[in-house]
Amino acid sequence: MEEEEEAIGYLDKVLEDEDDSEPGTPTSPGSPFSASEKGERDAGKGLEMRKLVLSGFLASEEIYINQLEALLLPMKPLKATATTSQPVLTLQQIETIFYKIQDIYEIHKEFYDNLCPKVQQWDSNITMGHLFQKLASQLGVYKAFVDNYKIALETAEKCSHSNNQFQKISEELKVKGPKDSKESHTSVTMEALLYKPIDRVTRSTLVLHDLLKHTPSDHPDYPLLQDALRISQNFLSSINEDIDPRRTAVTTPKGETRQLIKDGFLVELSEGSRKLRHVFLFTDVLLCAKLKKTAVGKHQQYDCKWYVPLADLVFPSPEESEHCPQVHVIPDHELEDMKMKISAIKSEVQKEKANKGQSRAIERLKKKMFENEFWLLLNSPAIPFRIHNRNGKSYLFLLSSDYERSEWREAIQKLQKKDLQAFVLSSVELQVLTGSCFKLRTVHNIPVTSNKDDLYCTLEVDSFGYFVSKAKTRVFRDTTEPQWNEEFEIELEGSQSLRILCYEKCYDKTKLNKDNNEIVDKIMGKGQIQLDPQAVQTKNWHMDVIEMNGIKVEFSMKFTSRDMSLKRTPSKKQTGVFGVKISVVTKRERSKVPYIVRQCIEEVEKRGIEEVGIYRISGVATDIQALKAVFDANNKDILVMLSDMDINAIAGTLKLYFRELPEPLLTDRLYPAFMEGIALSDPAAKENCMMHLLRSLPDPNLITFLFLLEHLKRVAEKEPINKMSLHNLATVFGPTLLRPSEGESKGHLTLASDIWSHDVMAQVQVLLYYLQHPPISFTELKRNTLYFSTDV
Repeated sequence: MEEEEEAIGYLDKVLEDEDDSEPGTPTSPGSPFSASEKGERDAGKGLEMRKLVLSGFLASEEIYINQLEALLLPMKPLKATATTSQPVLTLQQIETIFYKIQDIYEIHKEFYDNLCPKVQQWDSNITMGHLFQKLASQLGVYKAFVDNYKIALETAEKCSHSNNQFQKISEELKVKGPKDSKESHTSVTMEALLYKPIDRVTRSTLVLHDLLKHTPSDHPDYPLLQDALRISQNFLSSINEDIDPRRTAVTTPKGETRQLIKDGFLVELSEGSRKLRHVFLFTDVLLCAKLKKTAVGKHQQYDCKWYVPLADLVFPSPEESEHCPQVHVIPDHELEDMKMKISAIKSEVQKEKANKGQSRAIERLKKKMFENEFWLLLNSPAIPFRIHNRNGKSYLFLLSSDYERSEWREAIQKLQKKDLQAFVLSSVELQVLTGSCFKLRTVHNIPVTSNKDDLYCTLEVDSFGYFVSKAKTRVFRDTTEPQWNEEFEIELEGSQSLRILCYEKCYDKTKLNKDNNEIVDKIMGKGQIQLDPQAVQTKNWHMDVIEMNGIKVEFSMKFTSRDMSLKRTPSKKQTGVFGVKISVVTKRERSKVPYIVRQCIEEVEKRGIEEVGIYRISGVATDIQALKAVFDANNKDILVMLSDMDINAIAGTLKLYFRELPEPLLTDRLYPAFMEGIALSDPAAKENCMMHLLRSLPDPNLITFLFLLEHLKRVAEKEPINKMSLHNLATVFGPTLLRPSEGESKGHLTLASDIWSHDVMAQVQVLLYYLQHPPISFTELKRNTLYFSTDV
């Protein structure tokens, strides 16, 4: 399309001038602006974005007109047969199905014919606002179409069922491809085409929004486009939102908004005996359950013992609590005796292991230890936690910690401040709710402490309401006092809390296939601390301790702002690869993609593509620095070292390489244009702009980016196993591959809560756009450059 070629060539020129011009120096003859006229240049750049928006919209308008033509094509022959002795449809049915399609086609054909020459013979002062205003003023035709839409669909469906000839017609309508498309026709159903006019009003409104954004307020088009947008928005808000049958088909279940707030194992005193229960607190109900006994290998299920709607739940007053029967407490000496027994059995287990004793004997000892620990678990708690149902029934739990009791009470009282309704769950609803407990539960294991043999820790930080695992230590074997001495760099995304979980490694292969590849290792302890934003102000290490289930984890941490951690310092020596321009490295290596990128990606695809949290989980910092040194020295032992290294360290080395490039992979020069392109609402304009920006990258950057892109797509294909979706990968890599130049940085220390800025979200969206795009070929892009460039 010539108009598109000219627009993108013109944008090329603007971007080129931005990069090369010295402040205060006139640009070369023929370029549209002088460097000192920044305001005018910004306006000109805006007008070029305006041209791109219009080019994209014009292309989509051509497709829309072809779709309307395809819909109208069978109308004439159907009308012709309606008056014969063997009609396919009656005139009434034809009028109902094709109602207002002809009028909509004529409106858009006239609009397209008037807009096309204006875009093809582009002039920045050209006006076309009156065309959009006229299009908006004719939305009454769409209102009539929308009011008839449901009846049209129902009629077409009934006619398809009763008439085979019409069914064949409606299942395969031929839509003409765009002028420059390789595809001459595509087959589309009548139902899909009838939805297009509804979709089109939304598209036109988005385009108006984009056009206004890139039209100067003193341009004659500005008030006309404002008026057209106002009419379109009023129309959209006035029509029935349920016109899409795909929306009305979904009925919202009664409990859809019910969420799990808290769960855990509690000891219930029921009929004079202590029972271990798993208690679930939902937004409107407290449910007490126990695990059903199931056959080996069968999926575990919960059996509901009782539930109380929070609207009916009350806590006893202090006076009532005084008159409650006293709980029988196990004497301390009995508890201490049991602890000594457990300790003795643990020693026996260690001895058997050291002497390589029979596994059957070890399992027998472990079983005995578990039984004793379970007795301790049931009989240690002595702090009463009572709740009443308004109907008169009372329930009593026994807890070992007043802290835990206050947590449960506060969580329930917080939910009770909302406007809650009393209810009774039907047997089916109760079954569904209890069934969801297994999937939703956050506490999986009964808190006993056996077999602290092979331990490792994971570190999690919260990211706007949910926690993400960010690092994992190596496994320490056969010890209850591991000393990891490992260092990680963890990205904080608006984080307020750090969690540490200590696991015992599970080597039972039969268990590893369960839980849909989720972690099945046993949680031995967990703890959490609040991250203090004030700590950002100091460069010192801050020592802290988390105590959990008898395990004490000591650690130290310091905060580095995102600006500092992503600060790019070019390498002083050009012999290495880190901090050296990508063009220098590829030229020296005589390669298209740097060796470090190829080797790290190859290793990840060989043995890390199914690793849970690959690229999100940090590798050990010392391992990453060791790999960096080897790649920089071009050591011949690189391949041996890679094959022995933890896969998260290799993934971390790849991320570090991109982070330490003197400028980001997608370049400083194009950063503002990427930010503008991703903000476009119209898909066609966005596609135009985003593909053009890729063409504008230097060849080594583009080839490396496309190489990385295809790798990340392959990683995301394993999402059911590695839990890394395209969005997760875009979140990890987006801010590294694309960020403002140092000159545009705000120049102040960024707190953890400020890090996840609007810019960062846009950077993520840019990478996500390309990850979700069909495969992009370097050759195809470069071939299109010949058509899209008008530079001399």
